[in-house]
Amino acid sequence: MTYPEVSGLDVRLDRGVLRVTIDVPSRRNALDDATLGAFVRAVETAQTDEQVRALLITGAGDHFCSGFDIIGRNAGGGERPRVGAIQRRLPAQAHRLIPLLGRLQVPVVARVRGFAVGIGMQLLLVSDFVVATHTATLWEPFGCRGMTPDGGASWLLTRAVGPLRARQLLLLGRKLSGAEAADWGIVHECVEDAELDDAAERLVAQLAAGPTVALGLTKWLINSGLERGLEEHLAQEAFAMELGSRSPDFREGLAAFVEKRDPRFSGR
Repeated sequence: MTYPEVSGLDVRLDRGVLRVTIDVPSRRNALDDATLGAFVRAVETAQTDEQVRALLITGAGDHFCSGFDIIGRNAGGGERPRVGAIQRRLPAQAHRLIPLLGRLQVPVVARVRGFAVGIGMQLLLVSDFVVATHTATLWEPFGCRGMTPDGGASWLLTRAVGPLRARQLLLLGRKLSGAEAADWGIVHECVEDAELDDAAERLVAQLAAGPTVALGLTKWLINSGLERGLEEHLAQEAFAMELGSRSPDFREGLAAFVEKRDPRFSGR
């Protein structure tokens, strides 16, 4: 598989882990049209890449992602986009990336230090696990800037923390530290800055060594179950069990149980 190569986004596959690093430290890793487009293409490619068993999202330097680079987009001084430009653009960019990450049938881990703002915070909300430093700053600045949310913020936050806390973040612009985000259930593990890299690597290595088919189907069940009634969801569980039971990793799990040893999953 060939992954996109653009300035500001480093994408590489390393021992089953697809590592996507937002690499614009001079702008606190703000995303722009080019990096968002490349991010979308990377996730689309990963969905059909049999070598990918987990995805790790990181930011280079001192920050995770400070949102979308609105200033950079409007700094050229040229003719302003015509009415409807945002509505036309978003479905191909942030509003494509976030659902793709949610549907990706491998675990997604975000490693966070510094700022995670706007679309940067949405990347955390759609990830399956977030490892962050105590001093990380999570912020949805839309209301403070006279804007409405995008990237699924209003949908993801309401489901993650409930309507009351979603209002605090979206209407009042409350900032959360990494420690507070852990208390609110947004962050999976909160660590000291010096421990961040090791903690994230341990987690992503565990996931990449797991039964990839079963993990992917379980992720699908968790996410889709929020929108279904019990009877329909039970039917989906039966489908997932039928499909997963045909995988070599399913047979390896059973053999390891019988032989009283740790399983050696191949991701198949």
